[in-house]
Amino acid sequence: MEADEVTIREQNFHSQVREYTICFLLFAVLYIVSYFIITRYKRKADEQEDEDAIVNRISLFLSTFTLAVSAGAVLLLPFSIISNEILLSFPQNYYIQWLNGSLIHGLWNLASLFSNLCLFVLMPFAFFFLESEGFAGLKKGIRARILETLVMLILLALLILGIVWVASALIDNDAASMESLYDLWEFYLPYLYSCISLMGCLLLLLCTPVGLSRMFTVMGQLLVKPTILEDLDEQMYIITLEEEAIQRKLNGVSSTVEYQTVELERELEKVRSKKTNLERRKKASAWERNLVYPAVMILLLTETSFSVLLVALNILYLLVDETAMPKGSGGPGIGNASLSTFGFVGAALEIILIFYLMVSSVVGFYSLRFFENFTPRKDDTTMTKIIGNCVSILVLSSALPVMSRTLGITRFDLLGDFGRFNWLGNFYIVLSYNLLFAIMTTLCLVRKFTSAVREELLKALGLDKLHLSNNPRDSETKPSANGHQKTL
Repeated sequence: MEADEVTIREQNFHSQVREYTICFLLFAVLYIVSYFIITRYKRKADEQEDEDAIVNRISLFLSTFTLAVSAGAVLLLPFSIISNEILLSFPQNYYIQWLNGSLIHGLWNLASLFSNLCLFVLMPFAFFFLESEGFAGLKKGIRARILETLVMLILLALLILGIVWVASALIDNDAASMESLYDLWEFYLPYLYSCISLMGCLLLLLCTPVGLSRMFTVMGQLLVKPTILEDLDEQMYIITLEEEAIQRKLNGVSSTVEYQTVELERELEKVRSKKTNLERRKKASAWERNLVYPAVMILLLTETSFSVLLVALNILYLLVDETAMPKGSGGPGIGNASLSTFGFVGAALEIILIFYLMVSSVVGFYSLRFFENFTPRKDDTTMTKIIGNCVSILVLSSALPVMSRTLGITRFDLLGDFGRFNWLGNFYIVLSYNLLFAIMTTLCLVRKFTSAVREELLKALGLDKLHLSNNPRDSETKPSANGHQKTL
């Protein structure tokens, strides 16, 4: 009997060691990829050999850790879905015994823990540490900056604690909820993370519909469009003349007139960018111009329409079935039953849609006017802006599994602390979220595909000079046949 207990303890120990090893290896890969991404955008001028260099290096490591956690949160739901289907297809395979429900639950718990750690501790520490200089009267150095950072973190924690305590007292004013707020670890932190998750889902609700419509423009810029009724040689000739004219102006301007020099350099850079795009279009093969671009546009339209259709079906399920709620639906468990009607194919489609929604949300986030200046630039992004971008991506990625389950993109139940959010059990919030997503996405797509028709109607009515179309991206200059600029 004792030998059996020892054997069970050894098996549990080896299982835990194996799970932690797998988690460490996965996170190490994500950390390395995140490090290369951040160093690609980090400003090279920030690399000094003094005290600031140490502070920047610490902030860089913390930002890399946060970005790796964000990538893990994005991969969490797809990895769980594909693991469930693999366990169903090969239940007795020896080589996938490491892939089990305990590992999946552990990944969800670690993702929730590290998301809280990065959001409430590491990123505020990195920001305050980067901006700190040390208190007046103290000897300057790393210790003084750490002391100031810790004091700022304590003050920030007290401020957030007071705000959430007052908000909870106003929303749910009863003795039980008031007393539960005193339990810091069991109630307060999950409650605070639930509020942050709700804010992240609302931000996704704002960004994703904009990103779904913006994706067509982004892919149109990356791909080569078909040349229909266009003379690329003539446009290339016009662009070359413009470049030479601006270059002559730039050579003739005195170096003392700095404003004119900067404006001409910007204009020359834009013209050269247009020239590069035209050269790329000329070098592109016929199948790339006439096949790839239409196929990608049709694929984007299909994915977007399928997403809206799934949300519409989920609204109907919410009205007739209680198990459609993202909270309170006890699932069959990992590897016991397929959560997709079409099996492995349906799971693959769910994973594609989840990644598509994440990419669209990021594109929509940087397309909003409020966050346009927040976009990172290659080799020209300060550490402060990198920290802000990492926090934003962390909020979006942490809310992605919740949004995917709330919208009915997948039927995989939220595990760990992700499924314990209070607002997930509110029928009216979940239903309103689905309705708003479907309506906003439809309106954005209609606005996107009818923009050309609206422009032509305004021109026909003579109202094009009133600039009724307030989309700054729709108005771009193109060279005409006579060499002048005309605005579409």
